[in-house]
Amino acid sequence: MDPIDPIDPIADGALGALSPLDGRYAAKLGPLRELMSEAAFMRCRVRVEIAWLVALSDAGLAELAPFSKASRDFLQGLADRFGLAEAARVKAIERVTNHDVKAIEYFLKESVQGEPELAAAAEFIHFACTSEDINNTAHALMLAAAREQVMLPAIGALIGRLRTLAHELAEVPMLSRTHGQPASPTTVGKEFANVVARLERARASFAAVEILAKMNGAVGNYNAHIAAYPEHDWEGFARAVVESLGLAFNPYTIQIEPHDSMAQYFDAIARINTILLDLDRDLWGYIALGFFRQRLKEGEVGSSTMPHKVNPIDFENSEGNLGLANALLGHLSEKLPVSRWQRDLSDSTVLRNVGVALGYSLLAWDACLRGLSKLEVDGARLADDLNANWEVLAEPIQTVMRRYGVENPYEQLKALTRGKAITPQQLAAFVDSLAIPDEAKARLRALTPGGYTGKAAELARRV
Repeated sequence: MDPIDPIDPIADGALGALSPLDGRYAAKLGPLRELMSEAAFMRCRVRVEIAWLVALSDAGLAELAPFSKASRDFLQGLADRFGLAEAARVKAIERVTNHDVKAIEYFLKESVQGEPELAAAAEFIHFACTSEDINNTAHALMLAAAREQVMLPAIGALIGRLRTLAHELAEVPMLSRTHGQPASPTTVGKEFANVVARLERARASFAAVEILAKMNGAVGNYNAHIAAYPEHDWEGFARAVVESLGLAFNPYTIQIEPHDSMAQYFDAIARINTILLDLDRDLWGYIALGFFRQRLKEGEVGSSTMPHKVNPIDFENSEGNLGLANALLGHLSEKLPVSRWQRDLSDSTVLRNVGVALGYSLLAWDACLRGLSKLEVDGARLADDLNANWEVLAEPIQTVMRRYGVENPYEQLKALTRGKAITPQQLAAFVDSLAIPDEAKARLRALTPGGYTGKAAELARRV
């Protein structure tokens, strides 16, 4: 499918845009806009209406013969060429009908007037359909395209960068901080590996969400279809049309497709966003501690009054946009599966904001990736932090003491180290006083905070 013409939100400039997605950040969201804009929604509706019409012509209905290749090509061309001019025409029709799907129907009927075979079949356009048959299927197509063409590649690029950092920094030791306090050392690469593993699972869950659609009439029972052609297998027909569009068929619905699969889709993105929020805040903190420096960019300013500052603005922007995205995704997930009786229209206006939720997610992912590309490890700062906290070796010492049956090992190390700065010499003297084998004493004396990282490097390289 050819891309929709790029949409300029405010005629060659975005300074008057209400949303920053179509203003300040418009240039970053072009690929998503082509798939999730109102023009894209119209185009997907046209595609669904045409798929239904062509399938009807092949259904063996007495009043509708199979279309010729020329007619099929003409209809396919209507979908493929649908751009801004066609979208504007639909909007002009909608100003009269005050109904967006009816405007699509009239647009198609108008478009086929010069094609005798199609003009004769014009009343089969939108035949037996309710508006929601077209809308839910169009939304499903948009979500599927956005996932495959934009969202999965974007999160894949972010995971790829994190994996590279995990491998490159697999052996660089770093002091952990549980509860904000010095704790058993890890490596920088292992901390990135943890995030890679989490995001891989979350990405797989997102990719696996089955996107459903329905085309079963006003309340989901094929009432009008059967009234017109009682002997036709309408359920099998609808399933075939939906599946021909690459979607999964939902046979049990009210007037709307219940949106449960949409909720799963939005929840899956929100889970990715929550993991990235955790990462953004950790990296912000590590930059504050001096574990990372940020590469400078010529001409950039960190503060209007403090020339020395290099702010972690990419991670801050990512965090802010993740909050906006998850607020919207949460509302979409909670609201859309709820409909009064067989149909209320409160979902319609909410669904128009799906692209906004994806847009804020995409902005956040881009900002995080940009921040990651600027990070440089400050090895000296990491080493200083480790060397200032020899007390973290209380853990391995008391664990070895337990192995050899030394009485009250935890309590002895607690008395020696809790809340105190301990020197290497003090720890060595304590080890020498223990009633444990000389080989064990030698191993403990050889330990340093930077060397006490367990399998961290191996785990980081393996991710």
